[in-house]
Amino acid sequence: MSSECPGKNAWPELVGTNGDYAAAVIERENRRVDAIVILDGTPVTADFRCDRVRVRVDRNRMVVKVPTAG
Repeated sequence: MSSECPGKNAWPELVGTNGDYAAAVIERENRRVDAIVILDGTPVTADFRCDRVRVRVDRNRMVVKVPTAG
């Protein structure tokens, strides 16, 4: 659960924006995380990490899901 992580850990306001822009905003608002832009549906590990935010984008690089820490 992302609430276990310190600082801001969810960015619903970034859904529908450009993924690269979203990653920059996330890293600026929480310096403890690395934002990684990935194509929605790409297989990922299931481990939970407070220092990672996956920014899921469509083929147009638009954010399609709420980026959250984990």
